[in-house]
Amino acid sequence: MRLRMELAIAMLLAMAAGSAAAPDPAAAGAPPYHVAPGLLDHQAPDLGLRTATGTRSATVFRATPEQGMFNNGAVPVVFRGRLYVQWQNSARDEDSPDTRVLYSHSDDGEHWAAPAVLMEASEDGAMHSSGGWWTDGETLVAYINVWPGGFQSGDGGWTGYRLSRDGIDWSPLRPVTGADGAPVDGVIEQDPHRLADGRILTAFHRRPGIVAAPFFTDDPLGVSGWRRGSMRNLPHAGHASRELEPSLFLRRDRDGRECAVMVFRDQGDSYRQLASESCDRGESWTIPALTAMPDSRAKQSAGNLPDGSAFLVNAPSGQRERMPLALTLSAEGRCFDRTFLLRGRDDLPPLRAEGRYKRPGYHYPKSVLWNGRLLVAYAANKEDVEVSQVPLASLAADDARAACAGASH
Repeated sequence: MRLRMELAIAMLLAMAAGSAAAPDPAAAGAPPYHVAPGLLDHQAPDLGLRTATGTRSATVFRATPEQGMFNNGAVPVVFRGRLYVQWQNSARDEDSPDTRVLYSHSDDGEHWAAPAVLMEASEDGAMHSSGGWWTDGETLVAYINVWPGGFQSGDGGWTGYRLSRDGIDWSPLRPVTGADGAPVDGVIEQDPHRLADGRILTAFHRRPGIVAAPFFTDDPLGVSGWRRGSMRNLPHAGHASRELEPSLFLRRDRDGRECAVMVFRDQGDSYRQLASESCDRGESWTIPALTAMPDSRAKQSAGNLPDGSAFLVNAPSGQRERMPLALTLSAEGRCFDRTFLLRGRDDLPPLRAEGRYKRPGYHYPKSVLWNGRLLVAYAANKEDVEVSQVPLASLAADDARAACAGASH
């Protein structure tokens, strides 16, 4: 009996020692970017942020009981000089069977047309959700995510697309395909980006479940030829990966190569962003690392301004609360040292209706550059679809930078 106890204790100690010695995959490498210490004041209202000169906001769609009180997943695009925003819409609840995809357009970002239906709710038990846009300049691509068993099943889904040459008439839904000609078995993230040589990078959330994986294609239209990049996901229980819903920005490494930094929400509840980097045109990616950028565990938007500066748009609360909505900048994509308020607590209207997963805040921002402005679309309280515009000249004129340590790599 005593021997068995001693053996059991020895095994437990060995297991504990092994666990302590096992490296944390998130610590396998330095994070791709840093945040200036003290950039955000978590004791101050709206994190102590100020608004860039000329920032203004407008409502794309105000929720009504007649047209649906749940709205989220707003994504903007510019096509033939006109702004478009698509989003998913339902009567009351998030990810419900009656979810459909709507879109609207504007010529000035202030006044928006009545919404049109891009994809009706399914009649066969599947669910449709907004998948974002792409364009080669001549054709507008609307991605539609299709969840055959509904989102709540946890089985995941596939990506379809519709094409338009005028933003009015649309082709039938067809599946997005891989390099082998078969449909890609996953739902696309709403945020594709183009490299300097024309290659398109994004991520699909692959089945079974929702497992984020980087993909790339050389098809200018972004509807075929997709290949999976190599990236090792962090350990995480459940049907979803720890890394979810990424966006990305570009930068140059010390050898002058163009690198892509993919920014993820962290399902591991760190309330900070995860990030991975590729410097070989999206074919291989570093193990996602935990960054110092606070996040509300929600979608975010990343990209580059015309001068090459990298930006992040998110709710950097460092907790579940999705406010304020902020824009954070880095000249070279290594040290994020300037930040601005887009929408604060006092800007948020009251929640007007209950519904599954609805709560106050600014949800799922996505962005686009247009006419000398950065335009960010999002949902307020998962009810109203709104946009905020920031003049790029205001960002360039501001030189109030915080000191960023540890960004020499």
